[in-house]
Amino acid sequence: MRARVIHTFSYRYSAPVLLGPHRFCLKPRGHGFQRLLDFQLAICPEPGRLYPLVAASGDEILRARFSGAADAFTVRASSLVDTETAPLLQACLEDNEPLLPYPVGHLNGDLAGSLEGWLPNGQHDPAAVDVAQEALMGSDQRALMFLQQLVEMIQDRVKYTQRHVGPAWPAGRTLKERVGSCRDLAMLMVEACRCVGLPARFVSGYHLVEPKPERYDLHAWAEVYLPGAGWRGFDPSGMGVIDDRYITLATSSKPELTAAITGSFSGPAGVESALEWSIEAEIEEPALTSSLHATSAGVPS
Repeated sequence: MRARVIHTFSYRYSAPVLLGPHRFCLKPRGHGFQRLLDFQLAICPEPGRLYPLVAASGDEILRARFSGAADAFTVRASSLVDTETAPLLQACLEDNEPLLPYPVGHLNGDLAGSLEGWLPNGQHDPAAVDVAQEALMGSDQRALMFLQQLVEMIQDRVKYTQRHVGPAWPAGRTLKERVGSCRDLAMLMVEACRCVGLPARFVSGYHLVEPKPERYDLHAWAEVYLPGAGWRGFDPSGMGVIDDRYITLATSSKPELTAAITGSFSGPAGVESALEWSIEAEIEEPALTSSLHATSAGVPS
């Protein structure tokens, strides 16, 4: 799939404010099963300094610093992305499907942060442990069956709903409320996977569903590391294993580090802010010459 996505934020302030440092997670991933063909970021007022950096997850994020006062702040990210469906997990793993619980000591140490419990004391949420154990019981300890069971259990027990304000809930609250946003369901899956030794992380991006909705929104899902297949995406508020209609922006073992825009402002007492945003997306068919060239070079289009 080739898609053009335009993501716009417009902040208005009731009085001129000073913009503090800002962090942007708006540049789509450019490796793996996703290729970034074009990316343009327009910011007004123009930052005094804008620089990229590579996050711990390997994603490229942008930081900006501003000078002077402003009563408005707009950000427009335009991306052209090619995506492809990843190889079937069964084909990647063949006869080497991981058995669970997976021994932590057999994993690369770089994955340690994606195995930590989410509670302040570093322990796993007891509710996530219970769900993981139940999914494990019906999976014959096989990783792929466990993931399938886990997605089905989450979808059966939690009703998906949109919630635009607030951080991702812990597993216990999501299961108790029996309702949750995409980020709540994603975090529930992340926590449950970590309980059985599968590294997992939170993903923020776009899901270009069909039929096209009146308005697109940011979406969240999980990525799970499967020895032998690497990082693979699973959407517990969708159809499970992700396909080429998902566009990844940012990943992290901590969901708050994937926010599209993070920053601050300072101004007179009582100053108020208002935000308007939009996500426009169009599927574009690659030109025939480009497709033939990519195929002859051995690169899927």
